[in-house]
Amino acid sequence: MKLELTFFGALCTTALCATNKFTINDITASSGDFGDKYDYSPEEADDYGCGNMQFTRKEPSSAILTKYNVTKEEYNEIAEKLEEGLSFGNCGWCI
Repeated sequence: MKLELTFFGALCTTALCATNKFTINDITASSGDFGDKYDYSPEEADDYGCGNMQFTRKEPSSAILTKYNVTKEEYNEIAEKLEEGLSFGNCGWCI
């Protein structure tokens, strides 16, 4: 599997909770194919910030495995990297 995955950092002008470069086997990828981002504590956040941003993986579908030409094990490896990179708790960088 050929994976290119980087995340935006705090010094960029784009959202911190997004992938900067994400390709799998030379196919432009979407984190939404692997899970969902959700703020679990918006009441704890400043205006336009996040209280507890977390990425939660989905179970792989055969359509997604085929789309990216990956095995279930490779899918789980990618989902784990997305969980690490897109889950960061409280954040106010969008303010």
